[in-house]
Amino acid sequence: MHKVAILLGPAVATFELGCASELFALNRPEYPDWYQTDIVSFHPGPLMATGGLQLLVPQIQDLTSYDTILIPNWSVSQPTPSKELREQLLAAYQRGVRLISFCSGAFLLAELGVLKDKAATTHWRYADEFQRRYPDSRYQQNVLYCFDGQIGCSAGSAAALDLGLAVIRRDFGFEIANQVAKRAVISAHREGGQAQFVTQPLQKKANLLSATMDWALLNLNKPLAIEQLADKAGMSRRSFDRHFKTSTGLSPLQWLLQQRLQLVQHYLEQGQHSIEQISDLTGFGSSLNLRQQFQKQLGISPRQYQRQFSCSQ
Repeated sequence: MHKVAILLGPAVATFELGCASELFALNRPEYPDWYQTDIVSFHPGPLMATGGLQLLVPQIQDLTSYDTILIPNWSVSQPTPSKELREQLLAAYQRGVRLISFCSGAFLLAELGVLKDKAATTHWRYADEFQRRYPDSRYQQNVLYCFDGQIGCSAGSAAALDLGLAVIRRDFGFEIANQVAKRAVISAHREGGQAQFVTQPLQKKANLLSATMDWALLNLNKPLAIEQLADKAGMSRRSFDRHFKTSTGLSPLQWLLQQRLQLVQHYLEQGQHSIEQISDLTGFGSSLNLRQQFQKQLGISPRQYQRQFSCSQ
C-alpha cells in the first residue's frame, strides 16, 4: 500500500487541501492497495485555514514511513521551513520519495533546493516572484502542471485536481483515474501543458468548435486532417487554429494526439486487442507510429503500460 502524507503549514488553503483529501484521503475500498493517507503538520495546532477555519491535525517529527509527500500550499511571504522539516524533507528526497506541490507549495520545494535545474510551476499570480527568487529552477510558464523525475508541481486552485489525477494515472492507470474523476464530477484528463487560463471565444464559435470536437471523438479511428476539422467547423485553417487554441489552450494537433493516446490507454488496459489492432482503432495508422508517440508522450512503452495496468493481468 502506497503511503501519502498531506503536509500542512501553519496557514492552510482550504480548497487545495480539499483537492488533496478528495483524491488521496477518501476511502476507496473498491480499489485494492489504494493510498493510505495521513494529513499531518510539523507545526502545533490549531492551524488557520481559509475562511477562518481552525484545524487540528497530528503534529509529527518524522516522514520516513511515506512514499509520497504532498504539499497543498505554503507561505509565499515566509517559505523557509523549520530545521526539522527541512532535514526530513531532504532525507525523503534522497530516499526517492515523490514530492508533489499544489499552487504555492512549490515555494517550499524551491526553498529546499530540490528544484534546482528542475521543471517547476505555480499559480500564475506568483510566477514573477517565484522566478525572481529561484532563477535556478526551470520555470514552466502558463502550464497546468509538470513532472520532473520524482517531483510534480501544479498551478493554482483547480489545477491541483489535474496534477492529482495525473499522479493517480501513473499509479493505477487510465481507467481507475477516470473513475475517480467521475466520482468527483471533474474532467478526467487535462493535459499538463495546457494553458492555466484561456479567453473564451464568441459563443457561436464555441458551439461550432464543440460540435467539431464531438465529431472528431467519434471518428478517431480515421485519418483526420486539421483542414478537415476546420471545414467541419466552417472556418479557414488559420481561423480554426486560432479559435481552437484560444478555447482549449492546445493546438488542434496536440488535442487530437491527446485524445488518441487516451483511447490507446483504454484499449491497453482492457487487454483484448493487439498493438496493431489498437493502432487501427485509434487512427495512428501503424503500430510503429503508435509506439513512438506513446513512448514520447507518456515516457513508457505500450507493452510496459499494458503489463502494469491491464485488467486481464
